[in-house]
Amino acid sequence: MAIFYLTRKEHFNAAHKLYNPAWSRDKNEEVFGKCANDNWHGHNFELYVTVKGVPNPATGFIVDAKLLSSIIKDHVVDVLDHRNLNLDVPFMKDKLCSIENLVFGIWNELMPHIPEGVSLHCIKLVETPRIFVEYYGE
Repeated sequence: MAIFYLTRKEHFNAAHKLYNPAWSRDKNEEVFGKCANDNWHGHNFELYVTVKGVPNPATGFIVDAKLLSSIIKDHVVDVLDHRNLNLDVPFMKDKLCSIENLVFGIWNELMPHIPEGVSLHCIKLVETPRIFVEYYGE
């Protein structure tokens, strides 16, 4: 039985800052640099959601791509797009707003909505052209 991987790419813009409230301002600036800016900073994020499964014999699909797009839009993109990740996103509340924590939060938001017979395989989030994180649920 062949397993296939399908990836849906989405996009959102959001602001955040990296700041540990247990540390002094100097320590935050030392560790996070410009990312600890009191006035926040933003990114044009690229989100890749990969699912895996066996194609349905009746459709040839492992999942309807339009359904996957709707799930991602409803539970992630609409929640994150043009938001302040530190202040406006419930699943990031009281968490350090690193890309790693954001990817973990996205995974947890999507998991309950992935259709039966398909598995969430990977979340890849590109923060800048040179920085991205992948998470495989491990």
